[in-house]
Amino acid sequence: MKITVSLLLLSTAAFAADYPRVLFSDDFNAEGFGKAWGHYKSSSIVKGGVLVGITAPTSDHSAVDNIRIEGERDLQVSVKFRFVSDKAKSFNVWFDDKNYKGSHAGHICQATISPTSVNLADAKTGGFDLTGGLYERKKANQLTEDEKKMLASKAKRVPTKVSLGEWHTLVVQTEGDAIRVSIDGKDAGSFQSAGIAHDTKSLISLTTNAVDVEYDDFSIKGMAK
Repeated sequence: MKITVSLLLLSTAAFAADYPRVLFSDDFNAEGFGKAWGHYKSSSIVKGGVLVGITAPTSDHSAVDNIRIEGERDLQVSVKFRFVSDKAKSFNVWFDDKNYKGSHAGHICQATISPTSVNLADAKTGGFDLTGGLYERKKANQLTEDEKKMLASKAKRVPTKVSLGEWHTLVVQTEGDAIRVSIDGKDAGSFQSAGIAHDTKSLISLTTNAVDVEYDDFSIKGMAK
């Protein structure tokens, strides 16, 4: 047991060592959201020292709670999370650039965490790519077979198992054209694709699909300069 714990601590320390610059952090111990937080169609609240992710039943979009930073290519997002019940479907950590007009909503790349899988995707050159009309054809279900194969190559699903009702620690890192994820200090998947290397990821979002996900100890860090 001592060996296992030591290895886990070593793995966690090594995972965080390359991102020493804290760009933003929030432990949600203040009353309500701080001024730095932005929201899109969100009914989320801060209560009891945690962010409670809530999508309103009448909403046509999952709740988005986000932080703007000066754009950087390589970032680390860390957050503790809990799937409160089996009503919790998943949540996303999005890396966006609202000044980039080549993808829908400036989406660059993302990690989706559910109780059964980790999904990693290049949105910039994948499913949200606005160049050449790909995004609109996808929405209209008019993709060619070659386009479907191309889009399939822009994402990766990794089966996993995340227990309900317990707190877990998620770390998502981007480095060059790669995105990688750990849960509780253990590797949970990685993926490489050209769009991930976008130089100015400047909006980091937690998107709750749809309820019963809680968050704590959120941080955004940058690589050493």
